[in-house]
Amino acid sequence: MGQLLLGETRDPGAEFKPEHGEAAEELLRQVAGHAATALKPRWGEVQVSVARGTPPSWPAAATGWMCSSPGAAFLFCLEWQLSAALVAGLRPAPVPAGPPAAGMSVSPEGKLDLLMDVELDLTLRFGGRRMLLREILELSAGSVVELDRQVQEPADLLLDGRLIARGEVVVVDGSYGLRVTELVAPQLPG
Repeated sequence: MGQLLLGETRDPGAEFKPEHGEAAEELLRQVAGHAATALKPRWGEVQVSVARGTPPSWPAAATGWMCSSPGAAFLFCLEWQLSAALVAGLRPAPVPAGPPAAGMSVSPEGKLDLLMDVELDLTLRFGGRRMLLREILELSAGSVVELDRQVQEPADLLLDGRLIARGEVVVVDGSYGLRVTELVAPQLPG
């Protein structure tokens, strides 16, 4: 990633240099700044900081991966981990029965609700095929590209390039849709 950010030629065997780490940190600082700006209208001033450190000593209550899209020029995966305390802080506080006691405030919405309105791009994949550049350049109007799936095989539902479900292709009000027949357990890169 550092090579990409610094405009260097991709070399997976190259030595990791301090400027690579600094470039990655600067990118993450900019992302954190944008996140803080996006959160401000709803949550007020939010401090989001980026600092290089050692791996956490606490067990992760939630983990995930953010990766570059399949076929991207650079494969990049970033693992995120949330502590149990942070996960608990994001969950809505239980609302006590009856009116709140004097001096006690009840949050009308849980902090996890902040993430529920995030829009995500889904892709329906009927199949795929690897082709030589020569074959791609020979394509023209009317060309037929045969995919690696039979018509009766399930189609894939992808979230950010990752398979999350399979199902039957259906038509809903003139648009394609998917009747989910199988949910797929997430595969971590590695």
